[in-house]
Amino acid sequence: MGCAFFRLLSLMLVMFITNNAVAESGYRIAVVGKTKNDSFYQQSYKGCLHYAKSHPEIHCLYDGAADYQDVRTQVLVLEDLLKQDIDALLVSVTDSAYLVEGVLEQYARQNVPVITFDSDLLPQHRNYRMAYVGTDNFDFGQALGNAAKKYKKRQPQSICLQSGHRTTPNLNARIAGVRHALSGQSEQRLNGNSGWIEHPRCPLYNMGKRYDAVEQMVTMLGYEPRPIFLAVAGFAQFNPRYTQALSVFKPDIKKNQAVIISADTEEIQLNALRQELSTLNIGQRPFEMGRLSTELMHRYLSEGAKPAQSHYYLDYHYCTPDNVDTCTTNY
Repeated sequence: MGCAFFRLLSLMLVMFITNNAVAESGYRIAVVGKTKNDSFYQQSYKGCLHYAKSHPEIHCLYDGAADYQDVRTQVLVLEDLLKQDIDALLVSVTDSAYLVEGVLEQYARQNVPVITFDSDLLPQHRNYRMAYVGTDNFDFGQALGNAAKKYKKRQPQSICLQSGHRTTPNLNARIAGVRHALSGQSEQRLNGNSGWIEHPRCPLYNMGKRYDAVEQMVTMLGYEPRPIFLAVAGFAQFNPRYTQALSVFKPDIKKNQAVIISADTEEIQLNALRQELSTLNIGQRPFEMGRLSTELMHRYLSEGAKPAQSHYYLDYHYCTPDNVDTCTTNY
């Protein structure tokens, strides 16, 4: 009886000490986007902070490549975070193979759990993450492509796709989705057989460099006949000089003689829509990506409960100059 009592007392003491240690040190969860100076990923970080308000043992960290989608810098950032003894990682993937070989194998060896958001690892690498939280990017690409159909004026209709990094999984899935929506297949460039043809200079890749993205857009809008310009992420519209650079095209944009369709609905993009310098934006839920990813990770860290699903898909929304003030909420 006495031995049993002391064993129970010892167990309770261990649990008390463990809970105290967690309360004092907490769980350090890093949120890493493709670029750090991007309001999209900053919203995801805010989602982490929001969840942490009601779970004070969680400490959210934020980092990423400073200015553009640099695969090497993303690996260096994750290596540095590993040295800081983080407890978990939420990451948007720029290059799946490079990230796994460069650093996620180290995370696995050190038992640091990973959840991807916004951009997932490729299927062959998904054993290096527990779950993905974000948009179904192929479906999102189809939504972008279907939106373009309304503005088809020619046979075949020329379209220019703009992307960031050539190897980024979510952006490539969106390009595939656009092509599928416009031709029924996703493997080949649009060649005119379906009534749609990709401009010979496109897709355009800008590595997430906003100056280059604006220059690419302005150049393409200067061609005759103008292709429909479709950006699979914010890119040019994240540049503060976007409205100034596009103002010359405003009369044509208002008459749908210049058509700009873009992913994402960050506040800087909504301001462009208000000025009728974009035709249509289809937005995602970066705040919820961060919040839900943090919730799933917290359950794992505190209870050992792995996410029940491999993918947690979030919905998206449509913003135009007509509904720009009510179509979404940014944080």
